[in-house]
Amino acid sequence: MIVSGFKPCGHILNRLIDVYCKSSNFSYAHQLFDQIPKPDIVARTTLITAYSAIGNLTLARKIFNETPLSMRDTVCYNAMITGYSRNNDGYASIRLFGEMRQGGFRPNDLTYTTVLRGAAQIVDFEKQCQQLHCAVVKSGTGFATSVWNALLSVYVRCASSPLVASSSLMGEARNLFNEMPERDELSWTTMITGYIRNEDLHAARELLDGMDERMEVVWNAMISGYAHHNSFQEALLLFRKMRLLGIHQDEFTYTSVISSCANNGLFQLGKQVHAYILRTEAKPTVDFSLSVNNTLLTLYYKCGKLDEARYIFNNMPVKDLVSWNAILSGYVSAGRIQEAKSFFKEMPERSILTWTVMISGLAQNGLGEEAMKLFNQMRLEGFEPCDYAFSGAITSCAALGALEHGRQLHAQLISLGFDSSLSAANALITMYARCGVFEDANSVFLTMPYIDSVSWNAMIAALAQHGHGVQAIDLFEKMLKADILPDRITFLVILSACSHAGLVKEGRHYFSSMCVSYGISPDEGHYARMIDLLCRCGEFTEAKGLIESMPFEPGGPIWEALLAGCRTHGNMDLGIQAAERLFELVPQHDGTYILLSNLYAAIGRWDDVAKVRKLMRDRGVKKEPGCSWIDIENMVHVFLVDDTEHPEVQAVYKYLEQLGLEMRKLGYLPDTKFVLHDMQSEHKEYSLSTHSEKLAVAFGLMKLPLRATIRVFKNLRICGDCHTAIKFMSRVVGRDIIVRDAKRFHHFRNGECSCGNYW
Repeated sequence: MIVSGFKPCGHILNRLIDVYCKSSNFSYAHQLFDQIPKPDIVARTTLITAYSAIGNLTLARKIFNETPLSMRDTVCYNAMITGYSRNNDGYASIRLFGEMRQGGFRPNDLTYTTVLRGAAQIVDFEKQCQQLHCAVVKSGTGFATSVWNALLSVYVRCASSPLVASSSLMGEARNLFNEMPERDELSWTTMITGYIRNEDLHAARELLDGMDERMEVVWNAMISGYAHHNSFQEALLLFRKMRLLGIHQDEFTYTSVISSCANNGLFQLGKQVHAYILRTEAKPTVDFSLSVNNTLLTLYYKCGKLDEARYIFNNMPVKDLVSWNAILSGYVSAGRIQEAKSFFKEMPERSILTWTVMISGLAQNGLGEEAMKLFNQMRLEGFEPCDYAFSGAITSCAALGALEHGRQLHAQLISLGFDSSLSAANALITMYARCGVFEDANSVFLTMPYIDSVSWNAMIAALAQHGHGVQAIDLFEKMLKADILPDRITFLVILSACSHAGLVKEGRHYFSSMCVSYGISPDEGHYARMIDLLCRCGEFTEAKGLIESMPFEPGGPIWEALLAGCRTHGNMDLGIQAAERLFELVPQHDGTYILLSNLYAAIGRWDDVAKVRKLMRDRGVKKEPGCSWIDIENMVHVFLVDDTEHPEVQAVYKYLEQLGLEMRKLGYLPDTKFVLHDMQSEHKEYSLSTHSEKLAVAFGLMKLPLRATIRVFKNLRICGDCHTAIKFMSRVVGRDIIVRDAKRFHHFRNGECSCGNYW
């Protein structure tokens, strides 16, 4: 047209604007619109509809506002109202509907359909539903099925509001449904999903069974409802019935059924459904193949078949970001973190979910430093972290003991409005507790707007780690009074609390109540904690009896708990028996050799100590080196035993020597029984003085301001002599010293420890 010099008239320009809008060339469409001296209502409505469809309500409303009132018609108003409804702005759609009526424009079926869709998003009182119902009846549009469906959606959505009694409002919805002169697929689906959303699966199924037509969408909605409510048997039976009745099954049917199998660990059933799909769907569409394969990936990796999931992934004709994220989640869930890292690098694109899964995976697999670097990289690449990403980063700070970094993340959470996030708050409780700031953990817990079982478990665990066993039990009882049912994790942490505080009677009670009162069968973790509790108190006969009564063969954690107790109380015969079982079960675990070596060393059997160490060398087992670290001015300083690498270590040794003189004046004597080598006394004393926790504490005392609390973290359990020495240090310097070892926290103040010498 341009080349030929033809000047199109108004209706041809309107068609051109429509063509450009439908091909997503909105800028050129608007350019054409601006060239029209007096654009008519058709051109204006076309652009309003186009901008509304892509969510640009600002431009849509600008064109609408510039349309003279004398030019507007019902179609123009409908376009703008529809834009608000589709973009979840129910209030704006209702306001514009009111303006339309005040302007004398007559609403039609489409007007009521769209405004009711908007109203469904915001109505939360039964009276409002009734007012809208009356307006529809008075308008005379109530004979249109689309209007009835929209009104039905208002009732159903409102029934989900906490401000109404859902049963009564669903009754109103059912009356409306029964009165409808004609029902279509949407009518049935709306009603059934309404019952499902309001937890009434029985009523939904009753309605489905009363249907004469066999509408696959309605059956899919029912199967999906069963799947989301973990009623997997009902979902599978309905799937089978659907197949027997010859009702077409599509990707929505299969994804619901496979998801149900994945969430309930029904791998064989899921595999059968997979085989059935391969048999019956010879030429699946791209949409079918992609959605079903993505759900199959989840089934296989959740059921521990990650390599099979990867095989499906590799052979998928089409992949999307969901496919990549599913395999990444599988590697992370299986603890195959190196493969996860490689896969992450291969991904052609990433979403905030991708970053969050990877950050959380690194944090949960002991790679906190890498997790923090990845969190920072995510932000540099322009991704704004969500609350779950913050949770992963905060979990990393907990593992590293990076308190100041964790506090900075807490401040960012507040500034971004995520402070009410449940997952982030739960991570903060753990972070503050693991960094030795129990008071801040408690403050977060007390100020949370909503708490779940994870919150209670985290707080009980915090009390347990810090040696507050009685308070942990009190909090557990408050949890029960708040009608929060304990789960397996709850009993793990409460038994740990009893173990750390020597509360044998209470531990026996809670271990027994697991099965009797709550129907939770103890697993190996619960037995290990109970045996640890008994052995710490020297109740070896009861501990042996408990092991013999276990409904399964005792594994490594059970025998390790027994061996640790034998080391504490010098029970040589039982300790050797436990060590022999551990050598059979986990021959490469260095802890067994160390505990047995300690047991021999404690009674001076140096030949046996040497034999154990030779056995380690012969089997290629290496002892994890003890290390301690302290965070000073946002820099982590790490110390090893006999450290020579730290740039200021010689100054630390000199300071420790001076401090030792003051400690000896108060009665400190090095306890050489904790030296695990046969050597002369003075060499033993020197060996004890170079332990990593002593070096880290001394460095903190040298560098941190007066009255600042010293917080040291250690990868192994603190040794007995270091525990005694740090008590004396706290008394000499008048400072609070907190040491987190592999098992618990020790708060040293004025020559005493919070553990009461019981650890």
